[in-house]
Amino acid sequence: MEIFESIILGAVQGLTEFLPVSSSGHLQLAKELLGVEIEENLTFDITLHAATVLSTIVVLWSEIWWLVKGVFSRGMNEEKSYLLKLIVSMIPIGIVGLLLRDDIDAMLASSYIMLIVGAMLLLTAALLSFAYYARPRQKETISYRDAFIIGVAQSVASMPGLSRSGTTIATGLLLGNRKAAVATFSFLMVLAPIMGQTLLDVIDGGLLSSGIGTAQLVAGFLTSFIVGCLACKYMINIVKRGKLIWFAVYCAIVGVVAIGSYLF
Repeated sequence: MEIFESIILGAVQGLTEFLPVSSSGHLQLAKELLGVEIEENLTFDITLHAATVLSTIVVLWSEIWWLVKGVFSRGMNEEKSYLLKLIVSMIPIGIVGLLLRDDIDAMLASSYIMLIVGAMLLLTAALLSFAYYARPRQKETISYRDAFIIGVAQSVASMPGLSRSGTTIATGLLLGNRKAAVATFSFLMVLAPIMGQTLLDVIDGGLLSSGIGTAQLVAGFLTSFIVGCLACKYMINIVKRGKLIWFAVYCAIVGVVAIGSYLF
């Protein structure tokens, strides 16, 4: 892998991790275009995910610090309740990660991955369209029930090409939660799963994979982190303004192209 390829892939990961267009799908598409073999680049994938986790922490530091301070306060409070909701939302993805991780990895390495990515991008477009046109009654806070349902949506988004942020934000909006609250909750709820996935990859020997130099890793990490910070801020504002329909159009176009590339 060349440095310019690592920069491109880092930018793709940092941008699409937060935009509702599927980071896994776009990273797969970018690797296919660049000719980068997935199975030989587990270390690089771990590095990119670590960068996006750090960018989330930086952008949402005030919310994270608010939760940390609340945890060490006496008695039950709003912060502890919010943290419990985050934990509830992580249960489904934890189950999927433990039971289906190998199956998902096998799917990523399959010959028909472009077909799957295309179909899931079309599903992402449909979800974003429903969320854009739906006008449910707005709730003041995210309930434990909604937190679990959003968590189920996140677990379904383990499918390559199905946007995690798009699926969770669309689900939260369809449940009637406020736009800004859903966006923040969506980005916070993914921190532990991504860190857990990264830890499992390291334990499985991801850092021992060969063929990637330090310069490429550093370039990919820095690019993913910087672009991720910008994308996270941008996406929260986009959700507040309710402009998700354009991402639906984009996902539909890319989904059709991905399916076409497989069939033709």
